[in-house]
Amino acid sequence: MTKPIVAIVGRQNVGKSTLLNRLAGKRIAIVSDVPGTTRDRIVTSVFWKEREFVVVDTGGLETGGGSDIAHEVNQQVKTAIDGADAIIFLVDVRDGITASDSEIADILRSSAKPLLLAANKADNNRLEAEVVEFFSLGLGEPLPISAYHGRGIFELVDKIVSLLPEAPVVEAGGEQIRIAIVGRPNVGKSMLLNALLGEPRVIVSDVPGTTRDAIDTQLDFEGQSVLLIDTAGIKRRGRVGKGIAQYSVLRSLRAIDRADVVLLVLDATELVVAQDVHIAGYIQQAARGIALVVNKWDLVVNSNKTECSKYVRNKLKFVPYAPVLYTSAKLGQGTDKVIPRAQQIYRERLKRIPTTKVNSVIQRAAATHIPPRSGKKQLKMLYATQADVNPPTFVFFVNDSELVHFSYRRYLENRLRQSFGFDGTPLRLIFKNRSEQC
Repeated sequence: MTKPIVAIVGRQNVGKSTLLNRLAGKRIAIVSDVPGTTRDRIVTSVFWKEREFVVVDTGGLETGGGSDIAHEVNQQVKTAIDGADAIIFLVDVRDGITASDSEIADILRSSAKPLLLAANKADNNRLEAEVVEFFSLGLGEPLPISAYHGRGIFELVDKIVSLLPEAPVVEAGGEQIRIAIVGRPNVGKSMLLNALLGEPRVIVSDVPGTTRDAIDTQLDFEGQSVLLIDTAGIKRRGRVGKGIAQYSVLRSLRAIDRADVVLLVLDATELVVAQDVHIAGYIQQAARGIALVVNKWDLVVNSNKTECSKYVRNKLKFVPYAPVLYTSAKLGQGTDKVIPRAQQIYRERLKRIPTTKVNSVIQRAAATHIPPRSGKKQLKMLYATQADVNPPTFVFFVNDSELVHFSYRRYLENRLRQSFGFDGTPLRLIFKNRSEQC
């Protein structure tokens, strides 16, 4: 399922990050969240009334200092409009309408994207009454909210859901592997694509993708049908300028949602920066297979792959199962190992373990490491089975799922990996009380 993207747009200090953090809070059921501190959080996946969607804080995607404010505002809004399915235009009721608000409104008014105008910091009834001023922006009825205090958030999410298009279902590709190449600008994605499409490979066709301007490349790799997803368009540095960070992240989210395996390309001269962490976190959140491709390895002086891998894994601790590959797409070094590794990860995602073997491993694990307890009540592992593949999903029937601590969940996952592999793919572990149905 490709999840719709909702972009939060607004000038600085109107509370975009606070709203995102509120949406990522306990009051709304979150599928999972991108790893990183609260301050750094830029994207979260929200599940509300049987609809799942992704919320992106465009302000959090800004990088570096700016040229003139009008240009920055223009670029941010146009980027969000280009990549999102719906937009939350956030204003500050305490400040009233500012020149920047009016400029953003002018751009949004001419767009065809579904839009919700939210007046933030309406912390009390007096401030809530002042939102009427924002009717003059010509963007419909403003919704008073307080992201900090949680006022109006349920109504906000209800309205967002009503604006979203029905998410298209991505049909299973049969024996075809869908591989997305994602990463920051200028890490060598296009050159890597060209290296993967060398003489030994036969390009079957160019297929228009589901996202604007995207081109999917279908090829035959040693008898295996491979679809390289959404690899064009991210590289438009000259045309996008400062907004490239927003643009590339939004496009990466869509590519990840459509893929079985994602190649996250890193620049060997910089290794892991904040945006790499955000994208890797979303790959984990989407439960896709992942390989880390450290490109431009030819530019590294005194290169030590062991130390580099240790550094990368330390920065991306939440995907310890991701293999690290080293390439120089420019020189064609190491690129011959990329698709074979993606194929291997895909096979791991389709692996199905017999229930008897799963239970044997889990029972031994429980005997080796006593399950947690709360007071006099101790967690009991009653039964475990693999319920699904792509990604591998295991269901555990227990006496009380509330007793499952995250550290014990991680322990059980590690034992499953030690016994059965699953390199390059996340595992989904679901804990149910004995009375619940599988």
